[in-house]
Amino acid sequence: MNLTETRYTISEVAARTGLTQHTLRWYERIGLLHHVDRSHSGQRRFSEADLSWLDFVGKLRSTGMAVADMVRYAELVREGEHTFDERRALLERTRREVAARIDELTGTLAILDYKIGLYGKAQP
Repeated sequence: MNLTETRYTISEVAARTGLTQHTLRWYERIGLLHHVDRSHSGQRRFSEADLSWLDFVGKLRSTGMAVADMVRYAELVREGEHTFDERRALLERTRREVAARIDELTGTLAILDYKIGLYGKAQP
């Protein structure tokens, strides 16, 4: 650990990320967030790398990825480079699911636009 690196308390991380302290502790407990350094008094001290990881986890959450898959991805990252293929496969599957949802929403948006256009034309 670089002694000059900025560290953040759990309350600071909660404020920065919008996650609750409970959620941050849970992420660590289930292995989604790797072991967080502790101060001499035992308080969690999050690093910039932890914040970056939490940002990525937030992106995975927004894809609708299951927590179990996110945890598996985190485990694979910790296992090292030999897991690249499995990580890529997991992300590619998630990407296909997101793209399918986008296609569905695009079709829904087109129908809404069409209906809105009908109402706009009906006005004198």
